[in-house]
Amino acid sequence: MFLQETLSVCLSVSLSLSLRAGRSDPFLEMRVQGNSAAEIIAGNEDLVSEILLLLPARSLARFKCVSRRWRSVISGPHFARRHARLHAGSGISGVLLRRTPSEHQFLPLRGGSLSGCPFNCLDFAPDPAGLKILQSCGGLLLCCSFRKIGCQRNYYVFNPTTRQFVMLPQLGGASSCASTVYGVSLAFDPSKSSHYDVVCVRSTVESAFYYQIEIYSSRDRGWRLSGSPFVAPFDMVFDNGVCWNGGIHWISPTGASLCFDVKKEQFGTMPRLPISENRGSRRFRYFGESRGHMHFFEIYGSRTAQFKIFELEKDYSGWFVKYHVELDSIVSAFPEMVRDYMDPGYMNYYAFVMLHLVREGNDEESSLLVHLPGKILTYNVGDKTFRKLYEIPADHSKGYGSLQYGWLDAYEFIETLAPV
Repeated sequence: MFLQETLSVCLSVSLSLSLRAGRSDPFLEMRVQGNSAAEIIAGNEDLVSEILLLLPARSLARFKCVSRRWRSVISGPHFARRHARLHAGSGISGVLLRRTPSEHQFLPLRGGSLSGCPFNCLDFAPDPAGLKILQSCGGLLLCCSFRKIGCQRNYYVFNPTTRQFVMLPQLGGASSCASTVYGVSLAFDPSKSSHYDVVCVRSTVESAFYYQIEIYSSRDRGWRLSGSPFVAPFDMVFDNGVCWNGGIHWISPTGASLCFDVKKEQFGTMPRLPISENRGSRRFRYFGESRGHMHFFEIYGSRTAQFKIFELEKDYSGWFVKYHVELDSIVSAFPEMVRDYMDPGYMNYYAFVMLHLVREGNDEESSLLVHLPGKILTYNVGDKTFRKLYEIPADHSKGYGSLQYGWLDAYEFIETLAPV
């Protein structure tokens, strides 16, 4: 009986989604009338699979318990790849904000409720050192132990939608204690493959002036050396890698950049960042990816409420100005963000932080998440309007003075059935 009721709900939701998307598959035009129709459909595995493909990943994760057949269908890698391709344009569901290394606040971006949080605390693995998020990529989270015990950290890939995780093997075997790990990054595109790679940049035993790449593949379930030792700018920040266009990208405070093509396992050229010559007054920098677009911007000066957002061409030919942002209307609406003294934590008069740039299928609906003292807004970069997204509770308004989050504390949440 439960199976029939669940299937009826699935058919109703699938029909609604299909009509809304403009699809007119013949089998979806039927209505479930009574138990007999549900029983007939339930016995057709291909038909059930086609219906289930239209449902959100989080719903499918719950529907695994309906029956063994449904669990088998939903858990299959072929189904996961088809589902990822079908829903590739749906964008992110929300943002995870890091309150502490292991505790997070979920902000839904598509009308959901705060109670729909995929998790609040990183407790999926019993790691005695505790866990923190390093990166979000394609719906998977790269995590590691944050209180170092001994010479090794544990690294995990976690799917918050399905609650599945895997602990990666130790890096480099027994000799890895003699080297330093400078950064670990996740490369994953569920619309192209159900497999992912983890790229590690570490020191070499032979020389402190050279770096070495190691790659973990979910296909082979092991680490392997990639290429020869290489040199890089002395200030390259390898622990904030961004996955885009099939590669991992890193930047330095002085404007240098580096990219590594994961599939070809070779370094490529990347145009210099469009930074200002007046670097001494820079107060904020953003470097990130959203919906297949790479973005970069910097904010200069303590009273600046206007800046440009740059986007990188797909062929790496250069950066171009994508958006002009003006926050004067926000400053007028929330005068508490204007300080008549220097904030000891941020050294600025305008107290705000850009948490994340969210690209949408309709470019005019793309938005910035803006953090002010005690609240988070969403700012539409198309029509330059804004609305309050979240009021930070008083008991959570502790930490870094008046501002609790920075752009490195925001992680995309994308629903996916991808296996880990």
